[in-house]
Amino acid sequence: MTAPAVFHIVLYEPEIPPNTGNVIRLCANTGATLHLVKPLGFRLDDKSLQRSGLDYHDLAAVKVHQDFAACLRDLDGARLFAVETGGAHCYSTREYRAGDAFLFGPETRGLPQALLTQVAPDQTLYLPMRPQSRSINLSNAVALVAFEAWRQLGFSGSARYP
Repeated sequence: MTAPAVFHIVLYEPEIPPNTGNVIRLCANTGATLHLVKPLGFRLDDKSLQRSGLDYHDLAAVKVHQDFAACLRDLDGARLFAVETGGAHCYSTREYRAGDAFLFGPETRGLPQALLTQVAPDQTLYLPMRPQSRSINLSNAVALVAFEAWRQLGFSGSARYP
């Protein structure tokens, strides 16, 4: 029997296979459940996805949803935080709880406004960056948020701390 997810990572319409592969590996190592919302910009058997996820795919809980509404139903009331460059709060200033969900948009266009309206404005997050920068690589952004949330949860389920 697997332990319940520490938290959820939601990739809305991800486009680049190696980013998703990296996130699969991250989820396997943190105990997060990964939710992929279709359409995906690749096939799940894509070689570059498998290469970057290495052999972690079978160690990660990965769910694929037909659309965002199906994903929300599966999250069953989890607190949802959207991570977007225009977010209201720095990701490291919020307090997270077990079961929270973190929503990330596609690499080339971010989260659509229609989807952002489904997230409480107070639950939108940003990652600090230099003024001339547009965004941070998706898998890097997921790693920053996931490890901050996991740190706040005392690295629950980890093999070692600190």
